[in-house]
Amino acid sequence: MSDTSPAAPVAEAFESHRDRLRAVAYRMLGSHADADDVVQEAWLRLSRQDPAAIHNLAGWLTTVVGRISLDVLRARRSRPEASYDDRLPELVVVADDGLAPEDDVALADSVGLALLVVLESLRPDERLAFVLHDLFAVPFDDIGQILGKSADAAKMLASRARKKVQATGKPAAAGREQREVVQAFLTAARHGDFEGLLRVLDPEVRLTVDIPGGRVVVLGATEVAGRSRVSSGAAVRYRAVLVNGLPGIVSWREDGTPLSVLAFTVADGRIAGITVLADRTRLAAMILPDPA
Repeated sequence: MSDTSPAAPVAEAFESHRDRLRAVAYRMLGSHADADDVVQEAWLRLSRQDPAAIHNLAGWLTTVVGRISLDVLRARRSRPEASYDDRLPELVVVADDGLAPEDDVALADSVGLALLVVLESLRPDERLAFVLHDLFAVPFDDIGQILGKSADAAKMLASRARKKVQATGKPAAAGREQREVVQAFLTAARHGDFEGLLRVLDPEVRLTVDIPGGRVVVLGATEVAGRSRVSSGAAVRYRAVLVNGLPGIVSWREDGTPLSVLAFTVADGRIAGITVLADRTRLAAMILPDPA
C-alpha cells in the first residue's frame, strides 16, 4: 500500500535536498559524521513544522543547517579539549606517483578537501559566510539572518574570510613547483641541513603535530627547522602522496606499520604549513597506499 500520509511528500521533498544539505554541513564542519548528524537534526526540525508555513523549503533547510553547523563550530571553539576529529577534516591520502584513471575520483575528493584545511583557520561566522555565499551562492540577506547580523555585515565577513583563504594560496592539487619545494625540505631534513631548511620554510611557518596525547603547534622557521629531522635509515620507508590535495609523504616502520602522514602547504615557493599525523590509532584506521 502506498503511503498517502501528509508526511510522505515532506519526506520526499527533504530527500531531494539531502545531498546539498550534507555538502553544506560538511564544508562547514569538515566531518562526514558531524554533517550527517546536522542533516538528521534538520529533518527532525522539519518534521515538527507545518509544511504549509514554509514557503521556500530549500532556503528554510539551508538556514537551519547553517544555524546548527554554526552552533557546532562555536561549541568546538569553547572546548579546547576537543578531539582531533572535531578540529580537522578527514584526510584523503592517495599515491603521488602517477594516478591511474580509477583514482581520479579520489584525487578530485582530495583536492576539494584541501579547502577544508584552509577553512579551519577561519572564525565560525567567517566560515559560514564564506561557505554559504562563495561555495553555495546563498544571498547575504539570508546569511545575515542566520548570523543575526545585517546583510552588509555578512558581506564583510565573507570578504574577510575570502582574503584569508587567498592569502594561504589556492587550495589546488600539488604542482611540480610544490613537489620540488617539499623534496628540498626532505633532503635538507635528512642531511640535518639547518640553513637548507630555513631557505624553504616561510618565516611564519606553522607545524602542527597530532599525537595521542593531544596537539603540538610550533611556529616560526627557526623553531620548525630545529625540530625537522627525517630518518634516512633502512628501517623506515617513505612514499610521496597527496594529502587532501596537498603534497605529502607517508612513512612506515620496517614491519609495515604506518609511522606518520605529513602534509605540506606551499605558498610563494616556501612551506607555509606542515601537518603531521602520528596517532597510531588514527593511522591504523586510515586507507593508505601501500609502501613503495
